[in-house]
Amino acid sequence: MPDANHSAEADDGIRPVPEGYRAVTSWIISRDTARLLDFVKEAFGAEEIARVPNEGGTIGHAEFRIADSIVMAFDAKEGWPDTPGFFRLYVEDGDAVYRRALEAGAVSVTEMTDLFFGDRVGRVRDPQGNVWWIQARVEEVDPEEMEKRAGEKEYVDAMRYVQGSLDRELENRTRK
Repeated sequence: MPDANHSAEADDGIRPVPEGYRAVTSWIISRDTARLLDFVKEAFGAEEIARVPNEGGTIGHAEFRIADSIVMAFDAKEGWPDTPGFFRLYVEDGDAVYRRALEAGAVSVTEMTDLFFGDRVGRVRDPQGNVWWIQARVEEVDPEEMEKRAGEKEYVDAMRYVQGSLDRELENRTRK
């Protein structure tokens, strides 16, 4: 069986994964893909790659790129359930991206927080209900230091806050 991570050309010269894509590509099924595209452009600097309209004005297929990743999207059909996505987005300046996301219409789920493994993490829910983990690597932490930090009150409290904020967000959405 071929390796899913293999990116070289096959014997017939055809790439198993098209140029610019990864072996796994996310789809977002949205109630308003045009609005989603506007949001990711403003919040995350996304580049729109494609937009294919359906009859009636909905979007049948769209693609956008954030840094080195392509995400696909399309409008949900009437009667389909909401299917919000959950995405981890690594960026250089998490605090700036978090602020831009809020300015673009997102709602805070988790304020930017330093965690024991060397990442600074915050979460936002976009206007379509998707949750974006905004993460910035702020330091490299070796396994010994990581194990030590995992038991320190400052980091235990930070993890408790990060986990609890998502729990509260999902519980609130379930009750609506």
